[in-house]
Amino acid sequence: MKKTMSLTGPWLITALMSVYALPGHSEIVQTTLKNGLKIIVQEDHRAPVVVSQVWYRAGSVDELNGKTGVAHVLEHMMFKGTKAVPAGQFSRQIATAGGKENAFTSKDYTCYFQQLEKSKLPLSFKLEADRMANLQITDAEFAKEIEVVKEERRWRTEDKPQSRVNEQFESSLYRAHPYGRPVVGFMNDLENMTAEDAREWYRTWYAPNNATIVVVGDVKAQDVFKLAAQTFGKLAAKPLPARKPQVEPVQLGERRAIVKAPAKLPYFVMGFHAPALKNGQSYAEQDWEPFALEVLSSILSGNDASRLSQKLVREQAIALEIDTGYDSTNRGQTSTFEVAASPSEGVSQEALQKAIWAQIDEIKTNGVTAAELHRVKAAVIAADVYKRDSMFYQAMQIGQLETLGYPLSLLQNNASRVQAVTSEQIQQVAKKYLIPEQMTLVSLDPQPMDPNFKPAGKPHQH
Repeated sequence: MKKTMSLTGPWLITALMSVYALPGHSEIVQTTLKNGLKIIVQEDHRAPVVVSQVWYRAGSVDELNGKTGVAHVLEHMMFKGTKAVPAGQFSRQIATAGGKENAFTSKDYTCYFQQLEKSKLPLSFKLEADRMANLQITDAEFAKEIEVVKEERRWRTEDKPQSRVNEQFESSLYRAHPYGRPVVGFMNDLENMTAEDAREWYRTWYAPNNATIVVVGDVKAQDVFKLAAQTFGKLAAKPLPARKPQVEPVQLGERRAIVKAPAKLPYFVMGFHAPALKNGQSYAEQDWEPFALEVLSSILSGNDASRLSQKLVREQAIALEIDTGYDSTNRGQTSTFEVAASPSEGVSQEALQKAIWAQIDEIKTNGVTAAELHRVKAAVIAADVYKRDSMFYQAMQIGQLETLGYPLSLLQNNASRVQAVTSEQIQQVAKKYLIPEQMTLVSLDPQPMDPNFKPAGKPHQH
C-alpha cells in the first residue's frame, strides 16, 4: 500500500525533490501579501504552460465529531458558483481556455489546481480569488451535491472490501487522534450534514491567511506576485481558530479486528504507530528516524527485488500481493508503518503473517545488506529526478511541504538525508516500532459474493 496521491483520497505523495537541476529550472522564490496569503513560484521555461495550485491548510484533521467529511464536501461545493461565476461556469471557463482543473482533499489540506497555457494564468487567479471570498452555498445546490458525496463514499469504501478493512484499521489504530476518521466522512454524518455546516467550514478556514498559492511554469516570478496582489490582494484576512495539539495516547497492547464482507480473497493490514518528521519550530536536521523508516519500507516492498516480494510472493509463493506504507510528513505529527497483504490460495492469513514477522525479525537481527541500501538510495535519487520533470509534481511537492509546515530546504536535502541512513539505524527503528505488543491487525473474512451484485455508488470528478 505505497501511499500515493488520489483525488479526494487519503494517500499522499511523500517523495521530495532533490538538488539535481534540469534545464529551464530556476530557484524557488516566494512572497507574502499584506493579508497573509503566501505565493511561491518556481520558474520552469521548458514549455509555454503553467500549473497553478491553491492550498488551504484545512483537512479532515480539523473536523469535529459529527461533522466528518465536511472538508471534502466543501471541496465539492467550491465548484457550485459565486454571484459572478454561476454553478458549472468555473470548470467551463477553464476548459474553454484549453486547461484542466480539479481538486483533492486529504487529512491535512485541500488543494485546487489548474493546468493552463501560460497566458491564461490571470483567468485562474481571477476565478480562484473570487471563490476564495464569494462562494455561494445554496440549500438547493448543497442538497444535490451531498448526494453525490454519499455516492462517492459508497463507491470508494462500501463497495470495496479492502477499503472497508483500511477504514476499520485507521479507526482501530487511532482512538483519539482525528487521523482515525475517514476523509470522505462517515455515512451517518453525511446524512445529517447541512448547508450551514459547509458554510461554517468555509467561513472558518477559507481565508488568504490560511492559504498558499504555488505556481510552476513558464512565468516570471515578479509578474506572478504582481498579478496575485491585483487579485487575491484585495481579499481580507480572517481570524483563525487556535489549533490545539492532538496526541494519540500510547497503545497499551495488541489490537485486532475482523471485517466480514463479500469478497473473492482474504486480505489484512497490520500496522504500528511511528513518528512523522517534526514540523514547524520543532523541525530538526538531526531527526533521522523518519528517513530510516522510509528506507525500511522500501527494502521490504516496492519492487520485485524487495524482501517481501522476493521471498513471500516469488520464492515461497505464499502471498498474492504484499506491500508496505509509511508517510514521513504530515500536520498531525504521527504516522503509521503498515503492511498489507493477500495470502495465496490455500495459505492462511496467520501463516502469511508469521512469514512477514520472520522477515522483519531477520532485519532486526542482521540489518540489511549494502546492496539493498544501494538499490533503495538509487531509487530515491531517480524518483526525485523524474518528479522534477513534471511541473505538476514540482508544485505538489512545494505545496505539500509549505502547507504541512516543513522548510522548503527539504527539496534540496531529502536525497542526502536518505543517503545517510545506515543499516544500524534501520535495525533500530525496526526494533523500536515494529513490535508485536504495539501491532494493530485488521483482517478481511471473505463472505460469499452475490453473482448479481451491482455497485451501490459511483465515482465523481470533484
